[in-house]
Amino acid sequence: MESKGYHVAVVGATGAVGQQMLQTLESRNFPISKLTLLSSERSAGTKIFYKNEEYIVKAAKPESFEGVQIALFSAGGSVSRELAPEAVKRGAIVIDNTSAFRMDENVPLVVPEVNEEDLKLNKGIIANPNCSTIQMVVALEPLRKNYGLQKVIVSTYQAVSGAGVAAIKELEQQSQAILNGEEFTPSLLPVKNDEKHYQIAFNVIPQIDTFQENGFTFEEMKMINETKKIMHMPELQVSATCVRLPVVTGHSESVYIEVDKLNVTADQVKQLLLEADGVTLQDDPAQQIYPMPAYCVGKNDVFVGRIRKDLDQSNGFHMWIVSDNLLKGAAWNSVQIAESLVKLKLV
Repeated sequence: MESKGYHVAVVGATGAVGQQMLQTLESRNFPISKLTLLSSERSAGTKIFYKNEEYIVKAAKPESFEGVQIALFSAGGSVSRELAPEAVKRGAIVIDNTSAFRMDENVPLVVPEVNEEDLKLNKGIIANPNCSTIQMVVALEPLRKNYGLQKVIVSTYQAVSGAGVAAIKELEQQSQAILNGEEFTPSLLPVKNDEKHYQIAFNVIPQIDTFQENGFTFEEMKMINETKKIMHMPELQVSATCVRLPVVTGHSESVYIEVDKLNVTADQVKQLLLEADGVTLQDDPAQQIYPMPAYCVGKNDVFVGRIRKDLDQSNGFHMWIVSDNLLKGAAWNSVQIAESLVKLKLV
């Protein structure tokens, strides 16, 4: 990476992902010559420390992006739709962490371990995929590349931090209330703006985001459509069931795949993943070694285990995939994209 510094803006700097973005930029020592921290009017004025220097968060406006070269957005789709084009107009490359532009055919949807080359097609905006999609495609790409891929069936076990800081608080408050034998009224999950809300503490909610006409939720459709786009495989068969669990951080996924190549062994799959970029293999059933969300928090990698061949389908495999949804699922993937832009001399 060059020593030259860049003017970087973080939009949504006070949120859970924005905070992780700043920590990741700092831990990676990303070359920053000037840092601009932006948020909603409500959070403007907040003080944030970066590399021991105090910054005051300002309200995000079109003119906030004058001179900005890289803008990391994580402040909700409506903010991205309004301000990302304004940032581009002023010469910035936007790395957007919302769903606003993911399925736009003019916007690359990028996971660097999978499709880094797509960054060369950017017209100013690059989309960061859904957290659940990111960890899955990182684990599946080495297999697709070597053995082909026909079908993916995934069930997710998603942490509440994926729904923001308020959801973490709700889980904590409900858990405490239940342990104390107190009454409480759920007010947030599964979907903030829906009429009906359910308990998440000591419960599992089989709904993330709103239901679509086809019976799948928007989160499930995101996983289906994004996987096909990232892998450049519109013909790939993908199905998803997305579930919210009372876990604070770390998404888990049970994934079944079918590859093109016959006679592939589970050991060959393990060996590929052992050598794959961004993947940590944790797979030793005899020693009860497998990935768990509590142990992946704060780590950038995608953890894979429980790899086994299907008992009926000779080209079918099952695996368990876990990752920190705020890091690889959001902040780290965004910063990784920024690092790739520098490496490929695209900024």
